[in-house]
Amino acid sequence: MKIFLNTDTFNETALSTKEKLTKLSNGIDFEIVSEISNADMVFSIGGDGTFLKTSRLTDKPIIGINTGTLGYLTEVSPKDLKNALIDIINGKYHIEERMMIEGRIIKSNGETVKIPESLNEIAISKNTFGVVRFDAIVNDKLINSYTADGILVCTPTGSTAYNLSCGGPIADPTAEILTLTPIAPHTVINRSIVLSKSSTVKIKITELRQNSPAYALYDGKPIEVYSGDIIEIKKSQKTTKIVKFDDRSFIDTIRENIN
Repeated sequence: MKIFLNTDTFNETALSTKEKLTKLSNGIDFEIVSEISNADMVFSIGGDGTFLKTSRLTDKPIIGINTGTLGYLTEVSPKDLKNALIDIINGKYHIEERMMIEGRIIKSNGETVKIPESLNEIAISKNTFGVVRFDAIVNDKLINSYTADGILVCTPTGSTAYNLSCGGPIADPTAEILTLTPIAPHTVINRSIVLSKSSTVKIKITELRQNSPAYALYDGKPIEVYSGDIIEIKKSQKTTKIVKFDDRSFIDTIRENIN
């Protein structure tokens, strides 16, 4: 078994976890490789943010080692590393595939900018000068025109992230749906819309304050967008493969994290 270690978290726990894995490789039958392309499995060491970045780097199975705060995606604690490795070597795990989304920005001058694959969501967010006005279009049909802080297009995995804090629904992470959730809209009705996996969502920016940019954020990473730009979002062909060791349901994970 060849394993690549990925971390962008340099706190004491993450560094000691990386060191512990290196020491364990001397006693357990696995090899740590320096190139992710040579790995059979990738260990994401950090929090959920590190896991999200790792999901964009590879199509190999990923196991999340939680040295951060939240643990919706990073399920293994550093103290359980040895047992996790032994289970992996003995084949006592399964792979859970998660849907991802991708997009592109169609600029007002006709140019396009790719939005990388995202495991949680692609969000349209206001700038510091105020709200953003936009049209939400699904399969070339206008749903609504919004004045709001923004809007989310999220995956089932992302339903417990930004979407949840905006009042959106929680979805089974293995489902294949898109959820459209407005962020603080200036309307009486503030409801999410659940769409099929085959839907194509377009968000057309119609007005911005002081002509300053708004942002298209893929799992929190920003790209500037301007009035007249169209952000097109759809299901990606790429999936994230997550290593699982037991049959805990997502309800168990939600209950533990909420409590």
